[in-house]
Amino acid sequence: MRVGSELRSLCATALVALIAACAQEDSGGGAREGAEEFAGVRLAEPEAVYPQGFSAAFTVRELDDGTVLVADPIGQALVRVDFATASADTVGGYGEGPSEYRQPDAVWPLPDGGTLLVDLGNGRLTELDAELEFGRTHPYSQGDPEDTTLMVVIPQGVDDRGRVYFSGVPVEENDSLPVLRLDLGTGELDTIARYRLPATRRDTITDARGRQRQRVSMVPLSPTDAWGVGADGRVALARAAGAPMSNAPTELGYFLEWIDEDGTSTPGPTVPYEPVPIGEAEKEEWTDRRDELGGGLRLEAATGDSAAAVIGKRGGPRPVNEDLDRYAWPEVLPAFYPDRVAVDPLGRAWVRRYAEAGAVTRYDVFSATGERAETVELGVGRRVVGFGEGSLYAIQMDDLGRQRLERYAIPM
Repeated sequence: MRVGSELRSLCATALVALIAACAQEDSGGGAREGAEEFAGVRLAEPEAVYPQGFSAAFTVRELDDGTVLVADPIGQALVRVDFATASADTVGGYGEGPSEYRQPDAVWPLPDGGTLLVDLGNGRLTELDAELEFGRTHPYSQGDPEDTTLMVVIPQGVDDRGRVYFSGVPVEENDSLPVLRLDLGTGELDTIARYRLPATRRDTITDARGRQRQRVSMVPLSPTDAWGVGADGRVALARAAGAPMSNAPTELGYFLEWIDEDGTSTPGPTVPYEPVPIGEAEKEEWTDRRDELGGGLRLEAATGDSAAAVIGKRGGPRPVNEDLDRYAWPEVLPAFYPDRVAVDPLGRAWVRRYAEAGAVTRYDVFSATGERAETVELGVGRRVVGFGEGSLYAIQMDDLGRQRLERYAIPM
């Protein structure tokens, strides 16, 4: 905000710095010596770290006893981590049986202390009770892949009533997808919202025999929307406005929109950001991110006796000496990552911001009305994967590709 005099401006700056320092102290973080001026909350050191690395981890599930469930699809294991003893034990085992899984990809809380396990390799969603006993399963591929009835129910969130939220299947070259909500018990299906997809590029490819075909590819680092779900069923949508703001034509902006259960929309004010040019370092960081995400999620037609029509997979070899110039790159980075928008126990939405390559991780934290309430900074190479009772869980990926689970106090 602009103030009337230089003295008032200096006082306001000092007050913001003092409040930020207090917030860092309360949250277990601390400012780094010589770090840039930052008027948000800096989480410097985790409360606890699980020393063993995972191959890939995208969600965590804090249990009532304080232990944490982690699904590792590349390591093909579901483990329960105990931070108090820095140890872990495996839940279930690899296979196709009733207490087994192949490529366990995510864990979500269910009512009465239960857990929903996304079992990519077996094409199913498995319910575990509060004692981690395996129970009912649901195929995540439903409908006919030959027509528009196909649904691939891979959750991006589960509310406190056990309803799962997921993305619809692309139809032709539509530039948006629906956010769907499914009650696994009743089969009731609702469309909650639509979100914007990355830009695509169409090329004509000629093979060695002179035959031509059309290739449609994604434009890396093009603006796209991101979304997530709170326990109360509200959907948080980070909207990649990507257009100059009327009051600041040289700046770009984005905003956070909440969608209530009845479809009521509550958009927040526009958040301006300075565009960051895309250079070679940003392109390389984009390729490294595919390793962080286990090679990305692929959907393939099922074969054999599987009940599912489509199976999801992660992993696979990384391209060697990839020609990055073959992609159509935008000039600047978008405002935020296309990651799931995590919603904490206080009902706040966390949106991960893009920055120049090698920069620290920052999240904009939005209130229940869509206003940006805070910006939180973590160390380089970290991303938020979930929350517990007063805890924030993050993954830190080291130079060897190992992903370590860290626990912080949630900044209040």
